[in-house]
Amino acid sequence: MSKKFLIVGLGNIGADYVRTRHNIGFKVLNHLAKQNDVEFDTRKLGALAIHKFKGRTFLLLKPSTFMNLSGKAVKYWLEKEKIPLENLLVITDDLNLPFGTLRLKTKGTNGGHNGLKDIQDKLNTTQYNRLRFGISDEFTKGRQVDYVLGEWTDEESSKLDERLERASELVVSFGMSGVNNTMNQFNET
Repeated sequence: MSKKFLIVGLGNIGADYVRTRHNIGFKVLNHLAKQNDVEFDTRKLGALAIHKFKGRTFLLLKPSTFMNLSGKAVKYWLEKEKIPLENLLVITDDLNLPFGTLRLKTKGTNGGHNGLKDIQDKLNTTQYNRLRFGISDEFTKGRQVDYVLGEWTDEESSKLDERLERASELVVSFGMSGVNNTMNQFNET
């Protein structure tokens, strides 16, 4: 079994997007990197930080391709580092889950998420692990884009650190204990 894992956080690059709900993938990776004192370097198609832990190597990737083209970066780094598909974990926002809910899945549809759609197209499969981070759906009809690209409310912000900590623990568990054990331990209803 390969001891190398590609952990991809989906988001959009640029200061305008830093505090938006859509960038939760970047936020989880930033939290994990900061906790483990690793830095992101600009590399091909993204920013990469390498976290080594108990014989495992976690490549934390924030694609620089913008959300809808994330698949190119994912495919490139999987192939370059010879990481098997089952060691890929993509972190994304999910409107269908209540705020802060974590749901790890081994496959699924893109659910209308353009980042996941592009990854699915480039990898030619829906069989890859994804961590869905709930951002809830507290928006009025026709306001989805504004909501997703909007900033966290004060109430959400106050709870975000604990949720980022939990998501970071999930990522490490994924590499250390495997996807099934991690789903059993971390998936929330």
